[in-house]
Amino acid sequence: MNSDTFLNAVNTHFKLDPADARLLIVGLGATGYSAAQFLQQTPIKFAVIDSRSNPPQIDSLREQMPDVPVFSGGFDQSAFEVATHLLISPGVSLNEKAISKAVRAGVTIISDIDLFACATDKPIIAITGSNGKSTVTTMLGDMGNAAGYKTAIGGNLGTPALDLLQQDADLYVLELSSFQLERTSALNAKAATVLNLSADHLDRHVGMSGYAQEKQRIFRGDGAMILNADDPMVMAMLDRSRTHFGFSVREPADFYLKRGDVDQLMFKDEVLMNADDLNLEGSHNIANALASLALGHAVGMDMNAMCRALRKFKGLPHRMQKVAEIRGVRWVNDSKATNIGACIAALQGYDRKVILIAGGDGKGADMAELKPIVQEKTKAVVLMGKDAQLIDTALQNCVPTRLAANMREAVSIAAGLAEAGDSVLLSPACASLDQYKSYVDRGNQFAQAVLELP
Repeated sequence: MNSDTFLNAVNTHFKLDPADARLLIVGLGATGYSAAQFLQQTPIKFAVIDSRSNPPQIDSLREQMPDVPVFSGGFDQSAFEVATHLLISPGVSLNEKAISKAVRAGVTIISDIDLFACATDKPIIAITGSNGKSTVTTMLGDMGNAAGYKTAIGGNLGTPALDLLQQDADLYVLELSSFQLERTSALNAKAATVLNLSADHLDRHVGMSGYAQEKQRIFRGDGAMILNADDPMVMAMLDRSRTHFGFSVREPADFYLKRGDVDQLMFKDEVLMNADDLNLEGSHNIANALASLALGHAVGMDMNAMCRALRKFKGLPHRMQKVAEIRGVRWVNDSKATNIGACIAALQGYDRKVILIAGGDGKGADMAELKPIVQEKTKAVVLMGKDAQLIDTALQNCVPTRLAANMREAVSIAAGLAEAGDSVLLSPACASLDQYKSYVDRGNQFAQAVLELP
């Protein structure tokens, strides 16, 4: 899309005319910096503000764009008073006093996703949900490339959306958070999905209903709607006048899991592939695969090419990643599960009971929240790290527990408990910094200990 087309689009959507508009970028992290780099190539006048004294990208911005006004160390009200438009980074709450006052005065809010949508005429697939966004986004990147589309992925995952415009892409796949969606209004994705909804970020949204409303904004426009038929709150978003596909791991839908001697991924009456051909653990990852197939189908990808990509997909590092299968026991690395909610989501994906390795720094969370899912989904728990004893107490002997001093011992204990057909899952529900450099280091040490088993 050329410059004139972009400028006409932002003027139509947001009354943003370079002749008199003054845009203020609020927040100088990855998103804010990418917006500044993009706007620098246009005639739109802009400045940048950040509440931090030394925001992450300030040196790069001053070096690359010395003429751009920068305000740091607080939200100077005078900067907001001269702005006609605010581009607010996802990490900044819309409830900030200076922002609320500016909005009441008639200032228009836009997002980097809005600029992106106005700057390209290539098809966009948009993905949101409480869990699984990054997995589905990455799956679709692989599927698109396998199907012959030059596919660029980013947004909330990895590369900021505006930076993707530098790639020669036929198709864009965007992971979008509720914070990005709540300030976005120009997006019209060719296909979009809300994968699922569970309590998250309720400190920034008005309860679950407010959270759901922000997620639903992904369906603005007239593209295909891809909906989780197993989630009533998601299905309540359905507009039957639009093209739509449902996916389910519980019952027949457009894309669904057919259970039997061999579980199969289905498109209506057509068998697509065996579930066992996925290198992923848990029914929630089968749901992710079905959602990806539905999204790809909605934009015209070849089904056989998508299935080939799924068979090769190994999962994201440290997110329900299959490390090995040894003597009939599957070992799964979910070290990215640094909070209770992530651990619960991992366990919910299992139909059979597993052996769970958990523990670390619980960050003051109420570990008693783990008890119901642990009782339902595990046969034993191996605990390690700073809050191992705290978690053990919170579980109240609902399943057998063992304590380990380190990862090697935890893996050894789990190996002694596991039988052929079992899965051992590292899903700590805790931060890693009590014993490791990061969750990545923790996951790598788990994988190393597993691979060194007899």
